[in-house]
Amino acid sequence: MARSSKAAISFIFVTLLIDIMGWGLIIPVMADLIAQLKGIPVNEASTYGALLLSVFAITQFIFSPVIGNLSDRYGRRPVLLLSLLGFGIDYIILALAPAYGWLFAGRVIAGITGASFTTATAYIADVSPDETSRAKNFGIIGAAFGLGFVLGPALGAFLATWGIRAPFYAAAALCLLNCLYGYFFLPESLSKENRRPFDWKRANPFGSLRFLTHHPEIGGLAVSFFLIYLGAQSVQGNWNFFTIYRFHWSERMVGISLAVVGVLVGAVQGGLTRVINPKIGNEKSIYLGLSLYALGLILFAFATEGWMMFAFLIPYCLGGICGPALQSSISGHVPSNQQGELQGALTSLMSLTTIIGPLIMNGTFAYFTSDKAPFNFPGVHFLIGAVCMILSLLLIYRVLSVERKSARS
Repeated sequence: MARSSKAAISFIFVTLLIDIMGWGLIIPVMADLIAQLKGIPVNEASTYGALLLSVFAITQFIFSPVIGNLSDRYGRRPVLLLSLLGFGIDYIILALAPAYGWLFAGRVIAGITGASFTTATAYIADVSPDETSRAKNFGIIGAAFGLGFVLGPALGAFLATWGIRAPFYAAAALCLLNCLYGYFFLPESLSKENRRPFDWKRANPFGSLRFLTHHPEIGGLAVSFFLIYLGAQSVQGNWNFFTIYRFHWSERMVGISLAVVGVLVGAVQGGLTRVINPKIGNEKSIYLGLSLYALGLILFAFATEGWMMFAFLIPYCLGGICGPALQSSISGHVPSNQQGELQGALTSLMSLTTIIGPLIMNGTFAYFTSDKAPFNFPGVHFLIGAVCMILSLLLIYRVLSVERKSARS
């Protein structure tokens, strides 16, 4: 049983790695492809690239709870395989796209079928017997992100020497091969007796979010989860704009810095989390991680030299120990036949931060670097992110304190 569970976790890791690598593969060429299809300069193409990110996030927000609920009804395996198939089709459409509208259609398909994160996290919860193992196994999500973010862009830049469309074909091949492998070797994690009927009321995105309020502790922890991912958008959505403006970094330097982020995130999520969490527990891991996140963001805001950004990535990325611990705490409050619904709701929250986060962070950055601002402060969005992390920490502390008091009484 333990061997089977280990093999399943390995497959989930590979699935997430391929998903992230697939997106990383096309990062080096996506801007040029959009510019080519629209017949405009690359800098103008960034607006159209943002639209592709938004439509993907909006579609995921709408469909993630549907996919999560379907996995509670029919099992994780078929939904994961459908997700991989959908991403494969998306990349083929992007590779063949004769016009920008095709890219739009491809991202919509990917958003609808993009259940890999939602269902993979539910799968992890299914095969993890206790809270400690859940936190360890959830760490593979961050490890897959880190490794995929290192390998994907590097491989994409290499494949681009064969043409601007080559990375898209490679991404499609990775997804479809993993789908084929999963068809033959991935076991189902949700037994039939633990499945529940599909309910559209629970599957719509807002109904799914209401699920998080069924228990006060889940609602509070979910708000904290939202604040963490909203704060992270200050880095994810604006890193390249900030560093190019503030330190005059080249695209190559931006790429190197993102590779460093990938290495650090992979090391923290795949290694450090598995050591620290069993020793200090979920609660302390959350507090320590959020404190490090806030510290890193504050340091980013006031950095005066480019090398400082590399140094300050260390505390920021170490903050990643809080993610698996928080996700483990939340998932520990719901039964196995609701894990898909829970993870769908959490994915919807993440999608919301991807929709609104860049608007807030990039908009604030743009304003405070313009002539209209009362003073010039390029790092202001990092401070907003730090405030989100601190608010999240305070809210989690309050929720868990109330929970402890209730358990004692």
